[in-house]
Amino acid sequence: MTTNVDGQVRDRETPPGLQRYPGWWVVAAQESRDLWVGGRGLVLVLAVSVLLSVVTYLAATNRVLNFLEQREAVNLVLQVAVAVGVLLTLVVGADGISGERERGTLESLLLTPVPRRAIGLGKAAAALSLWFAVFLVSMPYVWVLGRAISLVTTALLVGLFVGTVLAAALAAIGLVISGVSTSNKASLSVSLFLLLALFAPTQLPGGPPKGWFGDALVWVNPVGSALHYIGGVVVNGYGWTHELPYLAAPLLAFVLAGGVLLLAGPRIVRLTGGVNGE
Repeated sequence: MTTNVDGQVRDRETPPGLQRYPGWWVVAAQESRDLWVGGRGLVLVLAVSVLLSVVTYLAATNRVLNFLEQREAVNLVLQVAVAVGVLLTLVVGADGISGERERGTLESLLLTPVPRRAIGLGKAAAALSLWFAVFLVSMPYVWVLGRAISLVTTALLVGLFVGTVLAAALAAIGLVISGVSTSNKASLSVSLFLLLALFAPTQLPGGPPKGWFGDALVWVNPVGSALHYIGGVVVNGYGWTHELPYLAAPLLAFVLAGGVLLLAGPRIVRLTGGVNGE
């Protein structure tokens, strides 16, 4: 395998369809193939479809949940899809480097003439494919609940945009954690703890605290502010620019996490954990 000055891959062993593509694309294709052809991604998406089926059934028929208006039911299903989708993306990212170290497969990847930044970007793109799969699975459920009130298009567009930004940010965060962790167990534990800390304020009884403190708590939390923004558009019928400041935290998390992954890629994509490989 060889690369040119632009980081493109040319190799007799590379499938013809992937030759002359950027290195990160080749890595993403290989990682995605391992994720989906290996069956792990399909099992996870199947579990998500079962969960969304239960949530949709309860939101539509259960007497306890009948007080939910149709907009709130759509919002519930969409937020569950976003939450589960970003969770899976984070977990795959957290396993991306430390997991390969422990399985002994990272060394062969590092021996290929692909820049280490490209390896990190490729792994992030492959992890992001799980979010897109979850979103596709969620589309029929949103349609079932929202078709009567002409909310399907708006709900799907806002869910796709906000969910993609949030999933990309958490994929990058998971990979950074995975790169600096000394074990895969530590990487997964730290990543799940972080996600729990981000989701906890949104699950408090009665929601986040009222007043300026509660507003600030939601605004600085990428997950809380993203879900709040989705709720404003779907439930309250706000325009996309009405609560635009709530997109600041998810976008900032995406920029910062992506920047760290790019800058620190050569240091963290290595055979030993830690920024300095120690």
